[in-house]
Amino acid sequence: MPDGTSLPGTSLPGPLRAADAADAFAGAIAEFTALLGPERVIRDPLRLLAYGTDASFYRLVPRVVVKVESEEEVAAILAACRRDRLPVTFRAAGTSLSGQAVTDGVLVVLGDRWTRIVVEEDGRRVRLQPGVLGADANRRLAAYARKIGPDPASIDSAKIGGIAANNSSGMCCGTSDNSYKTLAAMRLLLADGTLVDTGDAGSLARFRRSHGGLLDRLAGLGAATRADADLAARIRAKFAIKNTTGYSINALVDFEDPVEILQHLMIGSEGTLGFIAEVTYHTVPDHAHKASALLLFPDIGEACRAVALLKPAPVSAVELMDRAALRSVEDKPGMPAEIRGLADGVTALLVETRAEDAAGLDANIGAIASVLAGVATLGPAAFTSAADEYGKLWKIRKGLFPAVGAVRRAGTTVIIEDVAFPIKDLAAATLDLQALFAKHGYHEAIIFGHALDGNLHFVFTQDFAIDSEVERYAAFMDDVCKLVVETYDGSLKAEHGTGRNMAPFVEMEWGRDAYLLMREIKSLLDPLGILNPGVILNDDPKAHLRDLKPMPKADPLVDTCIECGFCERMCPSAGLTLTPRQRIVGWREISSLADTGADPAREAGLRSLYDYQGLDTCAACGLCATACPVGIETGLLTKALRGRSQSPLRRRIGSLAARHFGGALAAARLGLGAAALSRRVIGRTATISLAGSLRRLSDGRVPKIGPSLPGPGAVPSAGGDPAGTPVVYVPSCATRTFGASPDAPERDGVPERFAALLGKAGFRVVFPEGLGGLCCGQAFESKGMAETADAMTEAMAAALAQASDGGRIPIVMDASACTLRLKRTLAGRLTVLDSIEFLHDHVMPRLEVVAKETAPVLVHVNCSAQRMGLGDRITALAGACAETVVVPEGVGCCGFAGDKGFGTPELNDHALRRLPEAVPWDAEGGYSSNRTCEIGLSEHAGVPYRSIVYLVDRVTRRR
Repeated sequence: MPDGTSLPGTSLPGPLRAADAADAFAGAIAEFTALLGPERVIRDPLRLLAYGTDASFYRLVPRVVVKVESEEEVAAILAACRRDRLPVTFRAAGTSLSGQAVTDGVLVVLGDRWTRIVVEEDGRRVRLQPGVLGADANRRLAAYARKIGPDPASIDSAKIGGIAANNSSGMCCGTSDNSYKTLAAMRLLLADGTLVDTGDAGSLARFRRSHGGLLDRLAGLGAATRADADLAARIRAKFAIKNTTGYSINALVDFEDPVEILQHLMIGSEGTLGFIAEVTYHTVPDHAHKASALLLFPDIGEACRAVALLKPAPVSAVELMDRAALRSVEDKPGMPAEIRGLADGVTALLVETRAEDAAGLDANIGAIASVLAGVATLGPAAFTSAADEYGKLWKIRKGLFPAVGAVRRAGTTVIIEDVAFPIKDLAAATLDLQALFAKHGYHEAIIFGHALDGNLHFVFTQDFAIDSEVERYAAFMDDVCKLVVETYDGSLKAEHGTGRNMAPFVEMEWGRDAYLLMREIKSLLDPLGILNPGVILNDDPKAHLRDLKPMPKADPLVDTCIECGFCERMCPSAGLTLTPRQRIVGWREISSLADTGADPAREAGLRSLYDYQGLDTCAACGLCATACPVGIETGLLTKALRGRSQSPLRRRIGSLAARHFGGALAAARLGLGAAALSRRVIGRTATISLAGSLRRLSDGRVPKIGPSLPGPGAVPSAGGDPAGTPVVYVPSCATRTFGASPDAPERDGVPERFAALLGKAGFRVVFPEGLGGLCCGQAFESKGMAETADAMTEAMAAALAQASDGGRIPIVMDASACTLRLKRTLAGRLTVLDSIEFLHDHVMPRLEVVAKETAPVLVHVNCSAQRMGLGDRITALAGACAETVVVPEGVGCCGFAGDKGFGTPELNDHALRRLPEAVPWDAEGGYSSNRTCEIGLSEHAGVPYRSIVYLVDRVTRRR
C-alpha cells in the first residue's frame, strides 16, 4: 500500500504499514505473547526470515509469526489486528506459487491441532480442518473407494486450508471436481471475528440474526449480477475454463442463497475475506482400475485436435507436453526410450482412464481408441495398467518441473506460470507462447499442462538479482498477459491463485465492471482491508515486480533448491525450529551476507541462531530428499556445516574415539550399567530426577536419562546352527551397546536374539573378525567427521569381505541406518542386507507361525527403512506375526537421530508428540529396526518398542 491509509483507487481503509506501526506491533506482540505464550510467538530474525518464504518468487519478512491452535485464538489475533489496523495473513503449508502466504505484517501459521478428519455418509462426505494434508484426507477415504475432488500436484504437501483458499485443482479434477464445485459446508471466521458454521442450523440461525445486513447485501449483489445479462454471461464464460484470477464471483450467478454465495466466495479468496476453519466436501469416486498411454503427435495442432475429441471420452486426465518438455527429461534414468530423438514440433499427450472394474477399463480403452482413429499419431495408442510401465509414463510428467529447476544456473529462480485457454484455441495459443519464449530469450522454457481444461503451465528460469533481467521478465509478462487476455480471452491464473503475481492484471482480464464487483466484495467482508493486503486486488501496476525473492548461491549441495516446501512434512523439527526449506533459506542469507560483507552484525546474529535451529536440531535423516522434486538431502548440508565448524579439539576427540572404538563402546556400556545400578538402588524416578538435575547444572552437557534407557548390551561369540547355511551377521554399534528395553518382557539383547532366530531358521552365524571395534561410520558421519567416517567404513568393508568370502556369503546388518550407509558406500563392492529384508525374504520362508500375537502391535518404519523402500516388508512381517498391526498416523522420523535423543531430547519429544494418542490401549508393544529409535519410541508410546526380530522369533518355529 503506497500510503497506508487506503487501498489505491478505493475508499477502503488499509492496514498500517509495518514501517509506520512500530508501537502498534509492539502492543500486539505483547498481547499475542500473553495469550499464546512466548514459544508460539516467533520474533527471532532467523525464523522470521524463514517464514518470509513460500513456494513463490516473492519474499516479505513478517514482523511477527504466531502459531494458532484454535478458532478462539484466531479470533483473538483478528481482534488485535482490527484494533490496530495491522495486516494479517493466514498460512497453511506455504506451498502456494503466487505469493499468497507471505507478509510484512502478522503471519498466522496453523499449529498441530488442525488435523481433524471426520468421514460422513459412508465416505460420500468428509469434514476437514485446514491443517489436514490433502493426501492424508485421501488415505482416510481410501477404505470407501472415495477421494476429495481437488488433486493438485502438491497434494502430498499442501493442506486443505490452502487447497480451498486457492481453489487448487490438478490433473483430474478439472472444473467439475474442484473445491468450489464439491463444497458442502464450511466453518469460517470473518474479519470481524464472527464464527459461522454453514453446516450447522443453529449457527446459521444466529448468523442470519447478527449479520442480516451482510447477507442482504450479498443477496443484492447476486441479484444485480444475475440481472446484468452481459456481466452474468461473461462470468459464466470465464469460469467455463479453469480460472482462479480474482474472486469466485461465479458464486453470484450460481446461487441465490446468500450463505451459499458467502461460502463459495471464500473458495479461492486466498485469505483476503476470512479464515477457513473447516471444509466439508462432497467426495468423488476413486476407481482402482486405471491405465495410461503416451501418445505422440507430429505437431501441436494434431495433438490439440485430439484433445478436443477426447474431451467427451472416458478419460480422467490428458496431459500435454511440448517437444522442449520431453527433451528436458529424455536422458533422465527410467524414461521410456520412445521419447528420445524425436523431431522438433512433436507433441505428447499422456492419457489416463479409470474404471470401477477391469471390464469397464477395457471398455474405456476401446472408446478412446475409436476417438483416436480420427487423428494422426506417431504409433498406436498402447495403454498399460502394469504398475511399472504405468509409473514410467507418469515419471515423464512428474519430472518436468524438477528437470528445469535442477539444471538452472545457481542464483536464478525457477518460475512456473499457469494460464488457460478455450480448448479450440489451445494449439494456436501454445505456438504463440513458444514464440514469446523465443522473443524474450527464454530458450530453456517448457510447456506442459492439463489439456482437457485448456490449462497450460510453462516453466522458465529467471535472475532477479540483475535489473535488466527484471525488466526482461516484466516485458515478457506484459506480452503474456496481452496474449492470454486480448488474443484469446483466457485465464491468467488457471489453478495457482492470483496472489501477488497477477493482482495487477485482474482488471485487465475481467474488465471494469467485474473488477468493481470484486472491490465491493472485499469492502463488504474486510472493511478495514487488513486481510492479506496486496493479494488478489492491487492497483500498483508493478506489484508483481516488487519484493522479489533473492536466490543467492549458498552451497552446491542445496543450490538447486526451488523452495517449494514439499520437504517440510517429512521433517521432525518442523514446528520446533526450522524445516529443510527454511534451513536452506537461512543458509542462503548467511552465505550472501558473508560474500558481500554487507552487514557483519546481522550475519553474526543469524549464524548464532543457526547453530541451534539449523544444525543442532536437524536429525539429518534424509527423508526430506524423498519428497524433494530435485532430490536435495538437506541433512548433507547440515553434516557438512557441522564438519566445517568442528574445533580442533573435537576433531582430535573424534579421531581418538575411532582409533579406540571398542574401548569407547565399553565405556558407554559401563555408563549404562551405572544407570541400571542406580535404578535398582535408588529407584527409577530418583535416578531420572538426579540425571535431570545434573543435565541442568551442566547446561545440557550431561545426556538425558529417560525411563526407557536400556541396560548394557552384549555380543555372543558364536550363534546359529553349526551345520546351517552361513550368513555374516553384523550387530550394529547400538545393539552391541544397548541391551533390552527395561519395560520389555525380553531380557536378552538384539544380537543374542537375532543369532538364535537365525539358528532356528537353519543359518550358521559368522561374525566378522574384530567386531568389537568395528563401525560402519554412521556415528561419525552424522557429526560431520566425514574422513573419520570413511576410514571406519573401509575397516568394516575389509572385515566383511574377509568374513563373507568376498561377498559369497550374505551379509546382514541389524540397524537400518547402518545398512543404508553401507549400501551407499559399498555399492558395487559388497551387498549388505538389512535385517528387515533378510527376515522377510530369507528367514520367514524357513519358519512357520505357531500362534499369531492377538494384541495389537505397533510398527515404526524408521527413516532409513523408508529410504530403502522397506516399509511394506516390515509391515508384512508384522502382519504375518500379529493379528492387528498399527502404523501410527502422523509419526515419521522419530527425531532420536542416533544420539540426539540424549543430547537434544526436545527434538525427539517434538517428533513423537502425536504418538501417544495413536497407541491402542491394549497394544502389546512396538517394533522397528533401529535400537536408538526404539528407546525414544518406548518413552513416548508408553509401551516397549524393540527390534522386529523379537516378534518374529516369539511366534515362529522351524518349518
